[in-house]
Amino acid sequence: MKYILETRNLRVQYGEIAALRDVTFRIAPGEAVALVGANGAGKSTLIKTITGLLRPKDGQLLLDGADVRTVPANRRARMGIGYSPEGRRVFPGLSVRENLEVASFGSRRETRRLIDDMYAIFPALKEKETSLGWTLSGGQQQMLAICRALMSRPRLLLLDEPSLGLSPKLTDDVLFRIPEIAKAGTAVVLAEQNLTKALEVTDRAYVLRVGSIVLDGASSDLRSNPTVRSSFLGGL
Repeated sequence: MKYILETRNLRVQYGEIAALRDVTFRIAPGEAVALVGANGAGKSTLIKTITGLLRPKDGQLLLDGADVRTVPANRRARMGIGYSPEGRRVFPGLSVRENLEVASFGSRRETRRLIDDMYAIFPALKEKETSLGWTLSGGQQQMLAICRALMSRPRLLLLDEPSLGLSPKLTDDVLFRIPEIAKAGTAVVLAEQNLTKALEVTDRAYVLRVGSIVLDGASSDLRSNPTVRSSFLGGL
């Protein structure tokens, strides 16, 4: 199988503290893969390392088979990596449409088409098209953050804790769009503490504990694995 992204024995440190230890991870085009684990397990660290916000101390980080460890974050975005960070971080003083327009690399015509595609994924944003970012609900801001990441037409979309702070209903509204995004050909990495929902919307999953991958497999298999809940995720 051809992988769009692969890490091999990746190691990341904060000073003398190892945040990731020998992490080997891979994802193919059109796959949705979850990174699950308790707070502090290393999910966000791995996401930030893939984007280029953190640099690994050792190991390989391969995009389309080429090692990109020294490639800066802005170039990785141009190479097809989209990122929706934890905490949403929309532009509060811009309207919904303006938030999307500034994230596009395409022509005006292509940008208009992409915005229409975003509204098809999250119709609630169409209704709020002229509203400023700060006036949106938490769920709407998360939808906007995901769509903004998709405006660059990424081949790989990284979502960091998209359900954080959302009600169960809004969590469903956001996370249940992930299979649709992946089906269109975009590989999706979902870093998520909500184990149940993450395993419902992804094909495969990696379980992290204290910076190491301790288990991986099909999401459907991990859903019924009692060890995942009791030992690795503290009963989540």
